Amino acid sequence: MGSDAVNALFLRQWQRIFKEGSMEEKKKTFAETCKEQGRKIVRTLWFIAGTICVVLGAIGIVLPILPTTPFLLAAAACYYKSSERMHRWLLNNKWFGEYIRNYQEGKGLTKKTKITALSVLWITIGISTVFFLPRLLPAMLVLPLQLTMIAVAIGVSAYLLRLPTFKKK
Repeated sequence: MGSDAVNALFLRQWQRIFKEGSMEEKKKTFAETCKEQGRKIVRTLWFIAGTICVVLGAIGIVLPILPTTPFLLAAAACYYKSSERMHRWLLNNKWFGEYIRNYQEGKGLTKKTKITALSVLWITIGISTVFFLPRLLPAMLVLPLQLTMIAVAIGVSAYLLRLPTFKKK
């Protein structure tokens, strides 16, 4: 290859880089694209989780064993991270909005909600620690996980009990 050919190739390469931008900009743009796609995926997952929580909260309105408020609070948090429109819809909804607004305004939870939440919490923790953990885990992990689950349940119970009790009119 002659020096003229090398110079022409070199010149074309520089023109292409100058015209299209530097290679670093290409990588940066690609990284930004990946970051944006990752955000979209995460927002979609938050949206799906929020929708599942709304469905469970709606079922909890009808079924007394399933707590409504914790699921609706979780849905509000999920929608806050994924969709401003759905978050507004949830807060202004005639069936669900009251539960969330009472909590956010510091009014707390109703007595029924507290009792249901604590009952479901301790029943599921009890069943899990007594029946499932010993069957699913190696013996050396059972006791530490049982103690961890009980500690989490105590923490959640203390939090729920410290919340003000809201009386419906």
